[in-house]
Amino acid sequence: MNDLSEQLRGLWLPLVTPFRGGELDETSLRRLLRHYLALPVDGLILAATSGEGMSLSTSELERLVAVARAEISASRRYVPICLGLSGASTRKMCDALDETAGWPIDGYLIASPYYTRPSQRGLLQHFTQLADHASWPLVLYNIPYRTAVDIDNDTLLELARHPNIAGMKDCCADRSRSIDLLRRRPAGFRVLTGEDAQYHNALVDGADGAILLSAHVETEAFAAVRTMLWEGNQAGAEAQWRDVGNLTRLLFSEPSPSPAKHWLWRIGLIDSPEVRLPMVEVSAELAAELDREIDRRAPQLLLRA
Repeated sequence: MNDLSEQLRGLWLPLVTPFRGGELDETSLRRLLRHYLALPVDGLILAATSGEGMSLSTSELERLVAVARAEISASRRYVPICLGLSGASTRKMCDALDETAGWPIDGYLIASPYYTRPSQRGLLQHFTQLADHASWPLVLYNIPYRTAVDIDNDTLLELARHPNIAGMKDCCADRSRSIDLLRRRPAGFRVLTGEDAQYHNALVDGADGAILLSAHVETEAFAAVRTMLWEGNQAGAEAQWRDVGNLTRLLFSEPSPSPAKHWLWRIGLIDSPEVRLPMVEVSAELAAELDREIDRRAPQLLLRA
């Protein structure tokens, strides 16, 4: 088991990337990091879907990682970082792995190759070659409704035996398949759900944790669901989940991460809700709904009128 396998459990936050005036907003980034490093977050994912990674240049990615690592060091609390990488070419992905090999990260979160729709044999060879090549461990990201290709459980189980593959973010959206994977996986292969609305169910089914965009909001409450289940307090976990579960619907009512960025902007954690095209900011209707929920949950946090 590699070090990342041991760390890949609990509540991981796929951190949004703040922008202002078209540029990376380092002031807001540092504010975000200091806020979440003081909360029960077990790991950070940078520049994945929630972090608008595909809109970032290599220099922005490098700066994002450097700022995050500096803030983690200053916090005197070690929190692992996985860098999101994606692409449809195995060769180009290997080049990206080479380019980032010396960065202060702990691993990569890598989605299936989008658009090309390779076979299971192609997926097996693609991820095996990346794992052989990478200087840091891989976390596989299966999200077929975004990539148009699904990594089936037999392929995942074969990849799970690779010593440089630590686990996976499971967004297959099929609970029975996820349960089958959890029952058949080898020891040390971690499975974290990435389906925010299925967080409680996934933990009950045996997932090691979750990577949740929704945990930008009510972070401690989302972490408490996990802690209560691990402690055997099922009733407490269910009650806590009933309180925060509806947030997952609200934060995905329009394409993510725009709703979360609006929320974080309104409470003053980031200086702008800006996203990069083709993403756009939330509609006026959703903005009003988000504002009502912020006002209901924490009116003292509503800093921006």
